[in-house]
Amino acid sequence: MVTSRNTIKVPTDGQANTKTKVYISIYESIRNLADKYEKELHSKIEERGEEMKTDDRSHFLIYRVLGISQREGELVDFYQNKGRFLYKYAGSFLEEATIECLRRKFPKGRKAHVPNSFGTRPKQYEIDFLNGVDALEIKWRDATTDGDHITKEHARVKSIRKQKLKPIRVMFYYPQREQAKRIQENLKTLYHGVKGEYYSDDEAWAFIRRYTGIDMKSILEQIANERELANA
Repeated sequence: MVTSRNTIKVPTDGQANTKTKVYISIYESIRNLADKYEKELHSKIEERGEEMKTDDRSHFLIYRVLGISQREGELVDFYQNKGRFLYKYAGSFLEEATIECLRRKFPKGRKAHVPNSFGTRPKQYEIDFLNGVDALEIKWRDATTDGDHITKEHARVKSIRKQKLKPIRVMFYYPQREQAKRIQENLKTLYHGVKGEYYSDDEAWAFIRRYTGIDMKSILEQIANERELANA
């Protein structure tokens, strides 16, 4: 549920007025964005829950053969659907929050497209945020092991570089599985090979803080803590 705002914690390092106003402004923007995504997420989950009440459950026979009870099967299917919505909305929210921070620092930054110089599909690649020659790709995480996706990612990075832009990958959460980790290591090598930049996990949060002057992670932690207190 959307929660009410608590007291906003602001920087207290002596530069009170200007710094506090900036902090409150970006905090409010990200908090409003979080409220929007939270509302939409829960609405989708509730809608899907109602739809599932009339689903055909004949496949539960196989669940039962494999030792999964009727009730367990219902929960598995529900949380599988809930998880899909959660991953989608979590990724979209974090990417949009990051772009909000980038726009605060670089108001002329924008989404952009470059032609695919190494294939025909897709015809062009999207840049999440283009600031001068810095072409930023924002990912909350990437656990893909799909071969076609990997090939397209390589073509994407090379196509960006061919336009004399610097590809910069910012991925906040590293994958857990070994195969996905190896793919990310290969991508990191690729980015560095074309004189781009690759940041993940703590380095990604630190990069955004350094690049924009905004400690987005602290703002998100504050919002998360407020949610927990309100719902306790």
